Amino acid sequence: MNANQLINMVMRLFVRKVMNKGINAGINRVAGKGKPRGQMSGGERKQAQQGKRAAQTARKAARVTRRMR
Repeated sequence: MNANQLINMVMRLFVRKVMNKGINAGINRVAGKGKPRGQMSGGERKQAQQGKRAAQTARKAARVTRRMR
């Protein structure tokens, strides 16, 4: 391996981690509706929990899809 390959490998690793954090933050923002738990009504809280579960399922599906490539 030469230096260029090593740099590319490290950069891909770094970019992948940053992208995953950004995607997860976006999914959490949408699933949680952006409100603090104290300001949510019971129905909103239940809907936010369902959204978070759906987000977890979406992440798992994305992970499986990436492995299949």
